[in-house]
Amino acid sequence: MKLDSFKLLLLTVFILLVSTSIFAQKVVRYDLYVKDTIVNFTGKEKRAIAVNGQIPMPTLTFTEGDTAEIHVHNQLNEGTSMHWHGLYLPNKEDGVPYLTQMPIEPNTTHVYRFPIIQNGTHWYHSHSGLQEQIGMYGSMILKKRDDDPTFRKGIDDLPTVPIILSEWTDYNPENVHRMLHIGSDWFAIKKGTTQSYAEAIKSGHFKTKITNEWKRMLAMDVSDIYYDKFLINGKNESTAVFSPSQSIGAGSKVRLKISNGGASSYFWLTYAGGKITVVASDGNDVDPVEVDRLIIGVSETYDVVVTIPEEGTSYEFLATPEDRSKSASINLGSGSKQPAPLLPMLRYFEGMKMMNNMMDMQGNMKDMGMDMSLQQMDMNKVMYPEISGDVEGMNMQGMDQGPNHHDGHSVKDSGILTLNYAMLKSPTQTSLPPDAPVRELRFELTGNMNRFVWSLDNKVLAETDKILIKNGENVRITLFNNSMMRHPMHLHGHDFRVINSQGDFAPLKNVIDVMPMETNVIEYNANLEGDWFFHCHILYHMMSGMNRVFSTENQAPNPLLPNKEWAYKKLQRESNQMHFSVQNDFATNGNDGMFMFQNARWSMGTEWRLGYNDANGYETETHVGRYIGRMQWLMPFVGFDWRYRVLDANEVEENIFGQRTTKDNRRQFSLGVAYTLPMLLVLQTEVYHDGNVRIQLRREDIPVTKRIRAGFMVNTDKEYMVGLNYIAGKNFGFRTHYDSDMGFGLGVRLNY
Repeated sequence: MKLDSFKLLLLTVFILLVSTSIFAQKVVRYDLYVKDTIVNFTGKEKRAIAVNGQIPMPTLTFTEGDTAEIHVHNQLNEGTSMHWHGLYLPNKEDGVPYLTQMPIEPNTTHVYRFPIIQNGTHWYHSHSGLQEQIGMYGSMILKKRDDDPTFRKGIDDLPTVPIILSEWTDYNPENVHRMLHIGSDWFAIKKGTTQSYAEAIKSGHFKTKITNEWKRMLAMDVSDIYYDKFLINGKNESTAVFSPSQSIGAGSKVRLKISNGGASSYFWLTYAGGKITVVASDGNDVDPVEVDRLIIGVSETYDVVVTIPEEGTSYEFLATPEDRSKSASINLGSGSKQPAPLLPMLRYFEGMKMMNNMMDMQGNMKDMGMDMSLQQMDMNKVMYPEISGDVEGMNMQGMDQGPNHHDGHSVKDSGILTLNYAMLKSPTQTSLPPDAPVRELRFELTGNMNRFVWSLDNKVLAETDKILIKNGENVRITLFNNSMMRHPMHLHGHDFRVINSQGDFAPLKNVIDVMPMETNVIEYNANLEGDWFFHCHILYHMMSGMNRVFSTENQAPNPLLPNKEWAYKKLQRESNQMHFSVQNDFATNGNDGMFMFQNARWSMGTEWRLGYNDANGYETETHVGRYIGRMQWLMPFVGFDWRYRVLDANEVEENIFGQRTTKDNRRQFSLGVAYTLPMLLVLQTEVYHDGNVRIQLRREDIPVTKRIRAGFMVNTDKEYMVGLNYIAGKNFGFRTHYDSDMGFGLGVRLNY
């Protein structure tokens, strides 16, 4: 080989080595060991899921340009998964079982590998069942590169504190989900938010309560579940610890990187040290906005800048759940604690009156003639004692939006400045490709609290196909919330523009909190191929069917899903599960009970009454029905009625229609319909196969006091029942009743 050729070869090898070193991405590996554990947050030992022995899961840190390689070792006895919330990544790495991968089976390891092509505050969690509720959530921090042109001096170089908010319940999450579906009052009793008739009378709101039930609505609430503890970084109260490399002195500023990893809780964020400066949302920079407080929706993230106090003092950063039942805090600084003011309890009857004015008799939101969007009009404001307004009048002027409502500027209530989406502005242009075709979608957020069914356009996931999207389209989505609950809607794999008054600088987010009566518009460019989940991030709403799948047309096969059609059906069934309930009364005059299986549409229930002698006999009724309509007030059914009671041989009974009744000796099939009337009365009409007709009116859950429920039944077979039930605990109580066939009884009620 000639010398010149040899030198050229060496030079080529050198250039290749240098270029490989320069341009190779840094692989950052984490090993996550998922394992059952026992925790004690409340004085009781309960099952939880820990990752690497800790709750929350470890904070994962990357720098934009890295390659993430995350080995998930499943040491559970059930399948699991990991979803990287808010990240742009290949679809097969998104971590949704039966949509982008199969579940990680017990005693196996799954490797997620994807490039980090963004920065900001994000988080990660299990997307399997309700595992997120019991420990599978953690912070994920993506740092900017040192040469990032968007680097903001005085903001991006501040010392940081990752914060992840969550909640804890001692109840099994599966049982929590079931209790929500069967309409248990226990959570309201525990929170002190029952709004019974006795409480309504005491507070001067008897008419409000009557109107509420006349419109077939249950008690006012702003959250679904009673939680035993609220946590910041896994503790109810803690102090921020800064590393030695972070120079934190009195008067210094720190950046809190906050993720709401709660399963169903919104949190008010307030600071004893004064103003909070918002600098990022959902991992995307925004122009700094100074506010007194903000509410962080389920799964949202915010970066905020606060000031550390003088030496010898610590300021409390307080997270208060929306229902204000408890709180959690982290102290910044060292020394004596300066607490943040506690938020006063909500005035629920004022909220109930407001809701009465908003809802029509069909359960729909009235057209109030107002442009409501972007969190600018908080309909719950009438319940906040710290906000003045026309509370007594409950008219819409009492929720004045202020002179700057439409121009994206701040609005103050009684001197308290609260963040809303109209105040967010991106520091860089976010406009979509101007020449791309536009796909318009509209979703109505629907559901009802009576049966805890949540849907889009009155359809749960089990009733819908995937929504096909062309690669490269600009997708514009209009969201109208026609329900009484807030819904934090999350899109996987993409950020979307929140359309406000900022034009080309509209903020980017991946979660939007849609408040009751609001209409919001979001848009994104469909530039990532795959099947992407779009759902309410309140875990129990998502698991009740409030989700959709956006599917890119003509996408490449996913090697992790060999049978996508079967897998999608499995995903659909997961968010439309059957829920079981049973109740049994052991009374002095007999044994009464019922059990029921139900999902979003179908109900199968059996009730029985067993006497202690032949004169009392026995009777049982079984109905299988399907609920119709968004509010599900109508249920056609088929039934079977089996009864036996010894009567006098000469005794002949007729119903009120003059038909000879078989109510004491009946083995009859029937067709019928149950309809929920105003005052939540259930009118049931059925025709038996012998031609007899029975019409029945009943209600079993009239809230007399916080713990006493009244009930009655009367029908055209001349049967009737009245009773009272005292709720002593989650699964038991005491009951007294009078039954026209069984007589007077007193006993114990057990329920599940």
